[in-house]
Amino acid sequence: MTKHGKKYREAIELLDKTTAYSPEEAVDLAKKMAKAGFDETVELHLRMGLDPRNASQQVRGVALLPSGLGKKVRVLVFAQGEASRIAEEAGADYIGDDDLTKKIEDGWLEFDTAIATPDMMSKVGKLGRILGRRGLMPNPKSGTVVSAEDLPRVIEDARKGRVEFKLDRTAIIHVPVGKVSFDNESLISNLSAVVEAVMKAKPSGAKGQYVRSAFLTTTMGPGIRLDLRTALALTSS
Repeated sequence: MTKHGKKYREAIELLDKTTAYSPEEAVDLAKKMAKAGFDETVELHLRMGLDPRNASQQVRGVALLPSGLGKKVRVLVFAQGEASRIAEEAGADYIGDDDLTKKIEDGWLEFDTAIATPDMMSKVGKLGRILGRRGLMPNPKSGTVVSAEDLPRVIEDARKGRVEFKLDRTAIIHVPVGKVSFDNESLISNLSAVVEAVMKAKPSGAKGQYVRSAFLTTTMGPGIRLDLRTALALTSS
């Protein structure tokens, strides 16, 4: 059995495991239970009624968090020529082509999101093994492979708090929704944006109950069960 530290044990005393909390109650409780000596990330975990092995039941999408993620997002853009100039003017932190792919192959990963223009994907493709496992691989389905004209918008979205989500091999979706230092209203607005995006991304092959359970948690804290009906009723409008 896993042994937890004193701070974790103190936190879990605040939690009633038999209760399904409203989003507002869960956010308030998560902040109270955050006992670590750093600004913990608040995450939403959704157990989905989907088969990860079925291609028609895959879920992947993007949510724009209205209150951001609480950190500076380092944006890398694979581009050349005119697209490189546009990316620079839009404020990308790192821009390049062969030089960047070589740097990443050598182990450099000091960025939070990667964007590419379509003409660069033949070069970026060989980084799939490195970037894919870290959720950093540019992908048209997640809106990170875009034309040069769209680079300013996508870079701006990344700065504001653009988060990607996808179904993992255990049929769970994990998404950050902010930091415990955020006020409750900001966390609820971000949570609403994620829930709305996941619901809109429901695949055509989904059968039965789409979302089976939802939990809110912090980096070092226990999971807080959300009341599914009220959680799924959240919208960012």
